[in-house]
Amino acid sequence: MRSIFVASLIIISFSVFSQTTDELEVRNVLAKQNAAWNRGDVEAFMVGYWENDSLMFIGKSGVTYGYKNTLANYKKNYPDTATMGKLTFTLIQVKQLSAEYFHVTGKYYLTRTIGDASGHFTLLFRKINGKWVVISDHSS
Repeated sequence: MRSIFVASLIIISFSVFSQTTDELEVRNVLAKQNAAWNRGDVEAFMVGYWENDSLMFIGKSGVTYGYKNTLANYKKNYPDTATMGKLTFTLIQVKQLSAEYFHVTGKYYLTRTIGDASGHFTLLFRKINGKWVVISDHSS
């Protein structure tokens, strides 16, 4: 009986550690994206996204599918560092849905000389090939 209890504790401990590690990895992706944006490096910012035609981005212009299309839109809408500004965000919720998925809700702020901008976002992260990536982004 005691060995079953100990085995259960070990399994629970690994499960909790894994969830904590996964959440830290998701938060790290966001931190890297934030730093890349503030360097004016859209390409590095996009590393956090799933490089696939099924990536979905929803913004004020509607739905965009695909990594290349999303990257092209970012480059078109933010052609220089003045337009990009400095990004900060507040995470409202980081919720693990399963071993493969995280849902993130937050608010972004762009401080810019041409006028500040802000809005909310929801991100769906999926662990693909051992790496957490954004597979769906709804920013408004």
